[in-house]
Amino acid sequence: MSLFKNLSAYDDRSARLAGIALMVLSIFMFSFGDAMGKFLVGTYSVGQLLFLRACAALVLLTPLIWRQRRGFLNLERPWLQLFRVTLSTLEVAAFFLATVYLPLADVITYYLAGPIFVTAMSALFLGEKVGWRRWTAILIGFCGVLIALRPSAQTISLPALIALGGSLSFATLMLITRSLRKTPDIVMASSQFVGTFLLGAVLSAFHWVPPTKGSLVIFALAGCVSVTALFCVNRSLKLAPASVVVPYQYSMIVWAVIFGFVVFGDVPQIATIVGAAIIIGAGLYIYLRERDLGRQDEQVNPPV
Repeated sequence: MSLFKNLSAYDDRSARLAGIALMVLSIFMFSFGDAMGKFLVGTYSVGQLLFLRACAALVLLTPLIWRQRRGFLNLERPWLQLFRVTLSTLEVAAFFLATVYLPLADVITYYLAGPIFVTAMSALFLGEKVGWRRWTAILIGFCGVLIALRPSAQTISLPALIALGGSLSFATLMLITRSLRKTPDIVMASSQFVGTFLLGAVLSAFHWVPPTKGSLVIFALAGCVSVTALFCVNRSLKLAPASVVVPYQYSMIVWAVIFGFVVFGDVPQIATIVGAAIIIGAGLYIYLRERDLGRQDEQVNPPV
């Protein structure tokens, strides 16, 4: 926790770059957790995954929750906090539900539309400045996603619509997180897991498969990875504008290729490699552009 607090003391430019680094790290961990979740829903229900994953995460978070219990009092905009938890719960459930019926790469394709949603909404609702160069880089990056993943013919299927709805929920969640800068990280993270815990408890009651010891280890690991990833993404969004850091979700395709090969034996094709190169190039351009604008762009209020 001290590392995250130290990041708060950075100047505006350093805070933005630190936010980018944290977003990249969080995407790696989210991708790792997605691969584990995809593996688990082959045997267990989505509700059971949400429930056991949240149990492990809340056990890990309990000491921090107790130590910082005062942070749960007098929360800013409680109704917005509740809406954020609801969006987070629905987004996670939608993602894993979609992976039951669609390949992981297809689901990620819809989720990688998130940066376009975020960029548009951040300019519209948060008043963040998004120049044409970043817009162009984001669109080029999305073209790279399409080249790499080549969405299947199931584009208008119900599972695809669920994934797209989850992507929109995720984008809105990012914007709300950005607007709740004064909310402590532990409150943000733990409340999201409470939401998935409650939904998972209800859904798993209808379909429960006794987990093996090996599966319990994976459930626990998934929860621990998710905790770390959430802390990183929440702090990232407090350090830098959403329109700057969220486009780095595109790095998810790189990890999808790696985990697909290592875990599921999927060999990447030429189109995937070309698309990944375009995505990385667009991401590097956004990074360099942000580094240049950091000296003259609007200030970022550091988190408290």
